[in-house]
Amino acid sequence: MIQVKGYAAQNAKTDLAPWNFERREVGPHDVQFDILYCGICHSDLHQIKDEWGGAIYPMVPGHEIVGKVVKVGAHVKKFKVGDLAGVGCLVDSCRTCDNCKEGLEQYCLTGSSYTYNGYEQDKKTPTYGGYSNTIVVHEDFVLQISEKLSLAAVAPLLCAGITTYSPLKYWKVGKGHKLAVLGLGGLGHMGVKFGVALGAEVTVLSTSASKEADAKKLGAHKFVVTSDEKQFKSVTGYFDFILDTVSAPHDFNQYLSLLRTNGTHICVGVPPEASAVHAFSLLGGRKSLAGSMIGGLPETQEMLDFCAEHNIVSDIEMIDIKNIKQAFDRMVKGDVRYRFVIDMATL
Repeated sequence: MIQVKGYAAQNAKTDLAPWNFERREVGPHDVQFDILYCGICHSDLHQIKDEWGGAIYPMVPGHEIVGKVVKVGAHVKKFKVGDLAGVGCLVDSCRTCDNCKEGLEQYCLTGSSYTYNGYEQDKKTPTYGGYSNTIVVHEDFVLQISEKLSLAAVAPLLCAGITTYSPLKYWKVGKGHKLAVLGLGGLGHMGVKFGVALGAEVTVLSTSASKEADAKKLGAHKFVVTSDEKQFKSVTGYFDFILDTVSAPHDFNQYLSLLRTNGTHICVGVPPEASAVHAFSLLGGRKSLAGSMIGGLPETQEMLDFCAEHNIVSDIEMIDIKNIKQAFDRMVKGDVRYRFVIDMATL
């Protein structure tokens, strides 16, 4: 077994702290890479605190992982020692169900293996994530990273990037479309970048007027303060799509009124409580309320290649891992522009 250093939560009430554990030896189809940077996702905090239920402890979070390959299995074809590599939210799936065969491993019908707080496909071996110094993953779930981009700023693309890229591609958002990005945080700022790169007219919807300058800097064409009734009403029936990145409680009915006929409201944020949607909010304009969750491996690689071609990365703030609690506290307050990334050399 490979000896690994990491940070783990021992239960829902304890803070992350150093924890040593073991990973499997490199098998014939495995890639081992040393983790150089790991992004911090809001879901890391939700799961550490068991806010979604079903937490597996000890828990080593982190699913925005990039680094350099140090060992490959005898039958590995996609990677060699020294290559840059990444791992996102998944480390395996059944490979045989209809969804997996279509490259939609995130919707594996028998259950994907999540990078942490999950189980390998044997359904009994816990998975441990990227708040650690090295990782071993089957080559089919390891992603190729371009050397053109800042490696640290690539890390959040493995979750925040693919979470926003996937729905924009699925609904074919592009030239001629009016796209609203609801919320300007870790997900929202990537939604703006992708929407602009795909050719849409992008408007940021935010409760905070102070974010207008950032929205425009990111490439947004318009900005609407949603708490200003006059501004809000000015975009009634205006948008083809709303990319909803908000994880706080909000009224879907209110935002559905901003869609044109046949418009689609796409949820990628996860509010803590269920929301009531009135049928009339959908019927009066043949509108759709939809959801999307990350992307499969082929699409995630496509996203990374798109980012290399268009010079797109996340806006990040680098932290020392010993400051992880302060980073979580700031993230909850929205005090980050726009994604924290851990420099794993500080482990």
